Amino acid sequence: DRHPVEWYHLIFELIDLRSFSNLWYWIALAVMWSTLSHWVMGVPLDMIQRARREGGSARADMEVLVGINQRRIRYILDTTGLWLAGMSCFLLTILLVLGFWYDVEFAQAVFLLLVPAMLVMLLTFRTARQIGVKGETGEALDRRLMRHRMIVQAIGMLAILITAMYGMWQNMQIGVLG
Repeated sequence: DRHPVEWYHLIFELIDLRSFSNLWYWIALAVMWSTLSHWVMGVPLDMIQRARREGGSARADMEVLVGINQRRIRYILDTTGLWLAGMSCFLLTILLVLGFWYDVEFAQAVFLLLVPAMLVMLLTFRTARQIGVKGETGEALDRRLMRHRMIVQAIGMLAILITAMYGMWQNMQIGVLG
């Protein structure tokens, strides 16, 4: 005598709000950090490496793309910087309170995704401003972009470590208490 599985039961099983025990959360974390470390200020890493290796038109293309992106980022920062900062802090505060005061695991998981991503966003704003102010090109631009990428990777490794440790701790707590 089998009971039919309700469609909403399948959906809630697939989209489990206990994020740290959900495979989709860890896939999203890996994809986010892979993407953030591959795109350096909106320029794909392979384009930067090819420009360094070949020079010529590859370098010119990369410098044009960096110029477009740094002007776009600086425009966004100049026109909406205060609003962006205010809304980001508001969102992070809501997630912080819901997650760690009211113990909502989903909010904790999103908080642990967004805080380091916002650090990368701030780093990108800083790098764009420095490139624009100094008018960097050539090897100086290569060094700036690669330094930016290395810092993003360091933030990502630390964020993944902290998230994994916290996630394991949460899962152990639920296992002990549940």
